[in-house]
Amino acid sequence: KTDAGLYTCDIGTDVAKSKVSVQEKPTEVTKQLEDKTSVAGQDISLSCELSKPDVNIRWYKDGKAIRKSQKYDLHQEGTRAILIIHDSTVKDS
Repeated sequence: KTDAGLYTCDIGTDVAKSKVSVQEKPTEVTKQLEDKTSVAGQDISLSCELSKPDVNIRWYKDGKAIRKSQKYDLHQEGTRAILIIHDSTVKDS
């Protein structure tokens, strides 16, 4: 149910009208990513918390988009966005 619409106050001899529109709050990051240090060969998990679930997320490394692959696993659990870097190497820094 939406609260947006045309509201009226009718007193019989006169009517007051108001148009109401409700804009959705933008999604925000509520918990930032944390810096990680790992030994080569280990999986590294990065996650951040968002103010809303099921948001379209894009991950980047040094400005280049990361796609799901054998190297990277990307998924969301509710408001948590998770990136797993498999079999880390020095190049993943």
